[in-house]
Amino acid sequence: MGGSTRNPGVLRGDQASDQSAYQRLSQRMLDISGDRGVLKDVIREGAGELVTPDASVLDITLWGMELGLLSMRRGELARFLFKPTYAYGTMGCPPLIPPNTTVLFEIELLDFLDSAESDKFCALSAEQQDQFPLQKVLKVAATEREFGNYLFRQNRFYDAKVRYKRALLLLHRRSAPPREQHLVAAAKLLVLLNLSLTYLKLERPTTALRYGEQALIIDQKNAKALFRCGQACLLMTEYQKARDFLVRAQKEQPFNHDINNELKKLASSYKDYTDKEKEMCHRMFAPDDNGSTVGEN
Repeated sequence: MGGSTRNPGVLRGDQASDQSAYQRLSQRMLDISGDRGVLKDVIREGAGELVTPDASVLDITLWGMELGLLSMRRGELARFLFKPTYAYGTMGCPPLIPPNTTVLFEIELLDFLDSAESDKFCALSAEQQDQFPLQKVLKVAATEREFGNYLFRQNRFYDAKVRYKRALLLLHRRSAPPREQHLVAAAKLLVLLNLSLTYLKLERPTTALRYGEQALIIDQKNAKALFRCGQACLLMTEYQKARDFLVRAQKEQPFNHDINNELKKLASSYKDYTDKEKEMCHRMFAPDDNGSTVGEN
């Protein structure tokens, strides 16, 4: 689920001015908890269906916030009042939130993903999955990839990798008639590129290279795949292979700053490598104090 939350405003029930402010706000707000513990005021209407109870909600710590999200639609911006029971309770959250505090949040729901359909489908056997049309498989694989993208943006690379692999497994399992094979290949390509980048972030360049090369089997001129392979080879200090991949990537996208900068990085790394090699050779064959050469028998 993607969204943005502004810092909470604080309304303390033990102060008269704050109590009156709470009363003024609450009078025009909708009760969505049934006990006026969570009140809502829509600032901008959303579109589509409400967030489903099975949607994955990441990093939500307040019960009131979860109830609030379940009342929202994509693109909606709303203001919420949470009584202490639905917020930080008797403990508060020092030093920002005192004990027994009613808090005000503004939440914008950018998007959400319903994981229930995807989870149920992934739990089926390959034979059961084959009974569904290809579009169903592609939809579930796309949902898994979108979950992976969300986790990747949160720097949760290991969790993202798991989602991407689930998507790839679904696509590998599914056979498609010739007229639809290009749809499966296109979906695989996106997942393979994601996996290659994720393994680079996990500092596992050998695996990143493997997924990048699989992407190139589908599209041998794909600049992203060539770039990922070049990055992986550079991390593995396989400088010639890195140069070959990066030059091919540059040929596809001559003005791509990332590719050009990686080629500069390669040149610098290779120069450092050769300088160290020369220095080591010089030390090995330099004469010692007795006039003999280091390394001679």
